[in-house]
Amino acid sequence: MINQQKNVAQFIVSCLEAEGVQYIFGIPGEENIKLVRAIAASDKIRFILVRHEQGASFMADIYGRLTGKAGVCIATLGPGAINLLLGTADAQTDSSPLVAISAQVGLNRIYKESHQIVDLVALFKPVTKWADTVLTPESLPEMVRKAFKLAQEERPGATYLAIPQDIEGVPIPSGLLPLIPLPAKTQAKTYPAPEAIDEAVKILRSARNPVIMAGHGVARTDSAKALALFAEKYQVPVATTFMGKGVISDRSPLALGVIGFMHHDYENFAFDEADVILAVGYELQEFDPVRINPQANKKIIHINTFSPDTDKHYQVDASIEANINLTLAALSSALGEQPLSRLSDRAAIRALLEDELEKGQQSNDFPLKPQRVVTDIRAALGDEDIVLADTGAIKMWMARLYPTYSPLTCLTSNGLSTMAFSLPGAIGAYLACPDKKVLAVMGDGSFMMNSQEIETAVRENIPLKVLIWVDGSYGLIKWKMDIEEGAHDSVDFTNPDFVKYAESFGASAYLVDSAEALLPTLNKALAEPGVTVIACPVDYSENMALISKLGDLTISL
Repeated sequence: MINQQKNVAQFIVSCLEAEGVQYIFGIPGEENIKLVRAIAASDKIRFILVRHEQGASFMADIYGRLTGKAGVCIATLGPGAINLLLGTADAQTDSSPLVAISAQVGLNRIYKESHQIVDLVALFKPVTKWADTVLTPESLPEMVRKAFKLAQEERPGATYLAIPQDIEGVPIPSGLLPLIPLPAKTQAKTYPAPEAIDEAVKILRSARNPVIMAGHGVARTDSAKALALFAEKYQVPVATTFMGKGVISDRSPLALGVIGFMHHDYENFAFDEADVILAVGYELQEFDPVRINPQANKKIIHINTFSPDTDKHYQVDASIEANINLTLAALSSALGEQPLSRLSDRAAIRALLEDELEKGQQSNDFPLKPQRVVTDIRAALGDEDIVLADTGAIKMWMARLYPTYSPLTCLTSNGLSTMAFSLPGAIGAYLACPDKKVLAVMGDGSFMMNSQEIETAVRENIPLKVLIWVDGSYGLIKWKMDIEEGAHDSVDFTNPDFVKYAESFGASAYLVDSAEALLPTLNKALAEPGVTVIACPVDYSENMALISKLGDLTISL
């Protein structure tokens, strides 16, 4: 008779508590009042009231990416649920664990055309691993457990549950209890198949210029140390995807930088010379493999927890689908002690990156060059602090140049590449890692899409820090237009006074008025309590200058 007095909403909260949920991001509506009230009554879960459901989904998305535990976002039915879609899809395409829960119209009218009826399961299915509607209270223990299990197991992603309004208040049958997840240590590890290891060894031993491409899966599976040891032992250079930044420290002489920029960048020269690509933790959604294998003539060894999708430029010669740490250990044991690499002058690639950063650091031009902004952000943050680089021209500069020393410390949206994730995402990041400094770095276009969450951070006493790169345009689209069309249009806009705008929410705010002012302003903002917004004018004429430089570049390796 333990649960005789509980209704469905209260029992859902019991299930969420059993899953170890600490935060839920969302907005109440008429149809989920009981659930929101039940969450508020919990002494284990903190409800974060947001200003837009999209913000809630991005908070849950980044929280899940950093913790490995599903971030949870909730909304009412219809428009509220639809607003959760973007962050839910972002989590799915970036392999981040997330559970989305929304209200739905009652079962007494779900079958017919009625007020606010939308087939939410049909909407969420294409962007989740699993989506369903709760039809009976008795199904809740299994459905909630399934939602979290699927979201969190390798390969992680998003799941969705719809709670009909007339189910929410129904009493729970006596004796019904939440299902308790197994402790993580009891989860089985998948070992690599010996024949797959043997095939990979044959390919690597016959290679002239092998290169490692490391993706998000290395960070997600906590395999960065194993990767670094393998690369060091065999002296194989490592390039990462945008999502994989930090899985090898940029201080390592083996680190080449990132692959994924829209043009033939410095790191591409290593892949031009390579005859074998060892892809570790790489997902096709991270970037198109045509950029590293344009002729589809390189041998590819795929190491990940799942098989790759089909692509003519990513036809694998050996596929090892297993635990990445165990696979690298088995491969190392089978290869023996002799180094593999023949790429003699990888230092030339590193020198080009370092030269760009040094020139940026020395530039006192105003508005600031992107390279100067990147170097000052790096100087202001510690090795383990977290920066979220929003989508746009800013993402290209940060991903290319920002030195990263630990996994999951430079975050981008790459599978979906959505704008405006970083400001709400920084709130999720702080709650996931309260011992670290967190900085959202975004363009002015992205900032205005979700800037209302400044109020959420102020109200919830979360030390949100935001650096806006101000240029009055959708910079990446302008950049692409200039490359492809030779001109641009329909990309420029005006901005509010960002200082007054931020202050109207109760935040502190600063306007950078010289190149020399940025670093001390960043240091001040990161050291002070509360929410701080910094507006920094940026000169994006460097975009086309970079394209011109890369177009003329040749490297002798």
